[in-house]
Amino acid sequence: MDFDQILAKCGDFNRYQFMILALFGFINIIVSMHYFTQTIISFVPDHWCYHESLVNMTYKEIGSIYSRFKYPSCTRLAEINGPNVTVSTEACDRWIYNYDFGYRSMNTELNWVCDSAYKARVGQSLFFIGSVVGTLFYGLLADKIGRVPALILSNFCGFAGDFSTIFTKSVVTFSLCRFISGLAADTNFYLMYIIVLEYIRPSMRTLGLNMAVGLFYCLGLVFTPWLAVLAGHWQIYLACTSLPILLVVLYYFVVQESAQWLVTRNDVDGAIMRLKRVARFNGRIVPQADFDEFRRHCQITREMQGGDDKKHATLMDMFRTPRMRKNTLILFFKSMVITLCFDAVSRNVEGMGISPFIMFSLGALAVLPASILLVLLQDRIGRKGMASGSLLVGGVFTVAAGIAIAYQQHNHNAILLACLTIAARFGVAISYESGSQYATELIPTCVRGQGVAAVHVAGFAASFLAPYILWLGTFFKAAPSIILGVLFFAGSFVCLLLPETLNRTLPTTIEEGEVFGKGERMFDFPCLSHHDDDDEEDSELEKYKRKHSLIDAKQQVESGQYNKRKGSLIDADREEQALKDAKH
Repeated sequence: MDFDQILAKCGDFNRYQFMILALFGFINIIVSMHYFTQTIISFVPDHWCYHESLVNMTYKEIGSIYSRFKYPSCTRLAEINGPNVTVSTEACDRWIYNYDFGYRSMNTELNWVCDSAYKARVGQSLFFIGSVVGTLFYGLLADKIGRVPALILSNFCGFAGDFSTIFTKSVVTFSLCRFISGLAADTNFYLMYIIVLEYIRPSMRTLGLNMAVGLFYCLGLVFTPWLAVLAGHWQIYLACTSLPILLVVLYYFVVQESAQWLVTRNDVDGAIMRLKRVARFNGRIVPQADFDEFRRHCQITREMQGGDDKKHATLMDMFRTPRMRKNTLILFFKSMVITLCFDAVSRNVEGMGISPFIMFSLGALAVLPASILLVLLQDRIGRKGMASGSLLVGGVFTVAAGIAIAYQQHNHNAILLACLTIAARFGVAISYESGSQYATELIPTCVRGQGVAAVHVAGFAASFLAPYILWLGTFFKAAPSIILGVLFFAGSFVCLLLPETLNRTLPTTIEEGEVFGKGERMFDFPCLSHHDDDDEEDSELEKYKRKHSLIDAKQQVESGQYNKRKGSLIDADREEQALKDAKH
């Protein structure tokens, strides 16, 4: 009896699964606020250099005076005499801000604009550096001490970084706080994602995970800018978004450690204890004989793979064999494309003729329809088809936006730009959500924490390029969209080289990961396959498992060999039962 079978007896889509999906929803809300905190606190409204003659003028009048200059926000005036103005040679040291909805951002309070605008970008760069370090560190930690403790520590780090940012006044302390905050991204999300995925019925993973992400992440994104407006000040906003993170500490008492991870650590007793808690929470009564059968399955599998003497798999083992190496590199490239495009599209909300608060919320509304579309299509066309197709669609939307921008270089249509940006956000949101589930399912359980962490690190590393790609728009408006579109198309192609995971037994070891999907062709999609053929042919992974389980069980039954660990004769009846289980 394998893990999926014993989990079905304990309840794989019942009260416990509903509870952890709700807790995952809360994680999505706080993660959406945490990740875009830098964007919200750095909003810069229309601003102009201060002059005493401008004090009693309206913002429209001030804007008309400065509109004649190439850099109106940073041009200092020496004298204003009606329509005639004289430009000063001195740099600005004070500004007039036209606050959006009265919100005072960090940049406006500290005057980090014009020549000092780089200071906020330094903090953002340190956030991404922190995310690379934190994702690697907490990914390794998750495979050492467990998913739940690593999840709690990661979120606490995010709280510490965001809350300490409130008290910063210099670029040095600000950058340090953003680095600490970045340590939590993106492990504060994907560790809970892994836990939920491993405890939920395979056929319900797409519905449960994507609806939780779509509904709660969308809710968090839409609400985030208006929480800032309600707070009115960036420091109050940071306090409101950071304090709820402390509630994640309570997850230690209600969320069960990953039973599959415990099995890979040879702690079968710990895995069974967690499964019994799940069964009790779900109101299921599972006979002890079923747990004993699951224990025998784990023992046979462990002996087949080298017993207790075999060292634990590490991240480098993913590059040891050719097919695992190819799949890992593709996952890295796909994550780089998706994260880079997602970050560039999501943060590009200023300078479009619409309030960044409104633009941010409108773009966030694309997340929920993307999740609904995933629920409707992903279990029909498969993970590979959805990943490749969504990247293709995202590329088409992005290139279309670039072409439209190129044709409107001197007279931007705010509504058209908003629609195209939302369409591009819709495409990249589908890619981002489908990519997260695909990578988590494809990476073997024994290195899932480290593997998913490494995939996310590759994505965050690529996101460093986002500001520079957007900067190219100063030379040619359509350049950023065209570059991102080409990356989308390249990602769409390489996804076709990955194996399908829909309705497949997921790999738990490196060896199983190597044979997973072997023999599958580039354009093999579940929606195009014949069910009769599926029934007649086993996947390479199932053949691998059955072959080695049969050999191992048969040899032990026939030879009556001694159990080396216990020094006692193996019960032939027990092994015959194991042989029957392996055959089925």
